[in-house]
Amino acid sequence: MTSSSPSQDTKRLAHAYPEGLRADALMEEDVAWSHEIDGERDGDQFDRSERAALRRVVGLSTELEDVTEVEYRQLRLERVVLVGVWTTGTAQDAENSLAELAALAETAGALVLDGVIQRRDKPDAATYIGSGKAAELRDIVLETGADTVICDGELSPGQLIQLEDVVKVKVIDRTALILDIFAQHAKSREGKAQVALAQMQYMLPRLRGWGQSLSRQMGGGRGGLATRGPGETKIETDRRRIREKMAKMRREIAEMKTGREVKRQERRRNKVPSVAIAGYTNAGKSSLLNRLTGAGVLVENALFATLDPTVRRAETPGGRLYTLADTVGFVRHLPHHLVEAFRSTMEEVGDSDLILHVVDGSHPTPEEQLAAVREVIRDVGATDVPEIVVINKADAADPLVLQRLLRVEKRSIAVSARTGQGIAELLALIDDELPRPAVEVVALVPYTHGKLVARAHAEGEVLSEEHTAEGTLLKVRVHEELAADLAPYTPVSA
Repeated sequence: MTSSSPSQDTKRLAHAYPEGLRADALMEEDVAWSHEIDGERDGDQFDRSERAALRRVVGLSTELEDVTEVEYRQLRLERVVLVGVWTTGTAQDAENSLAELAALAETAGALVLDGVIQRRDKPDAATYIGSGKAAELRDIVLETGADTVICDGELSPGQLIQLEDVVKVKVIDRTALILDIFAQHAKSREGKAQVALAQMQYMLPRLRGWGQSLSRQMGGGRGGLATRGPGETKIETDRRRIREKMAKMRREIAEMKTGREVKRQERRRNKVPSVAIAGYTNAGKSSLLNRLTGAGVLVENALFATLDPTVRRAETPGGRLYTLADTVGFVRHLPHHLVEAFRSTMEEVGDSDLILHVVDGSHPTPEEQLAAVREVIRDVGATDVPEIVVINKADAADPLVLQRLLRVEKRSIAVSARTGQGIAELLALIDDELPRPAVEVVALVPYTHGKLVARAHAEGEVLSEEHTAEGTLLKVRVHEELAADLAPYTPVSA
């Protein structure tokens, strides 16, 4: 293939056009192009506008079309190695704790590759597991191809930095992992605000800067052409902004708490007893709520699948109304940031008349679950509320474990929310344990005052009811306010 040189093209152009038209011909591509000159060139020739435009390169898109592939990509975002420090208890306790950390990591969307435990009297102040073990952990990370290390404990900012310097991949602790799960699962406005506040509280002392982020900002004095003081560093600016956002979040949560308190006061005014469902995460609290009330709450075999509290109306076998509230699940070493942020939600437990403490009967160590939940209940000041231990998943539990729990926990019952086993007995137990109205009244209510009869059924306990020619003869236990309303209809014989 022959091609003309630039000097030859210039000579031809000069011969074809007079002197005054050469510049115009060079600027106008449609005039400058000729088959004789350009027809032999390789490839497509583009106009100036096409050359300057963005051109799509085919075959680079990674958009997922298959639903199963989308789900796989969502659940396998990071490849992680777990590391724990065994300070107290048995080796089995340490392994159970690391197994729970693995379940948390999978819930957050990670693929667990390996897990190691270091036996120490206390965590190393510098690298959590010691410099030698940190180097060994680096070898494990290289061997497995992991991109994240998760520690089964809360690391100080210094431990986080120094361990990352050794293993050369991202390091997070148990607290950050739980906060990430909460951030994924929070749906309501209040839940999102509470999680955001907890994340900022955790992040504030762990802010780090690289390079320019530690430089001084212009400022100080009253302005002017140059700064009259060193100003504040970028990291100080970030901290100040985080504190301002935290103050705003606290105000928003306080406003939401007011709305929750108004609803609670309305229930108190109507003398409606309340029952709170509390328990370890994935113990089956939402399943039990659905079984008792038909609430239709999300049920999933995952940790912290539901975070937003749900309150539903329920009725005892005797016809008494009460409310049933599903609360956020608890876990061992629940971050104190979350306890503080979710305090308004957890007040449902403290203000209830009865706690249904749900425990997973099929778990290897249900006693540890009971202890962890009771620790959080103690933190929110609900130790005086009566408690019924509901041993869930009885259909999948070891019979010896069930017998042991029923023997140790005096106020307990074994149920299965999946099959319905023991639910009728649980409802009867709730009816017995709910606080009963103090005043017993006998009243002959005229048929024209049917609202009083309805209130007696809704707010009190109807002991007997008889329909006579004069009206409805009731024998009920009610609160003082309703007793005063029924007093004018007390029969003379009574």
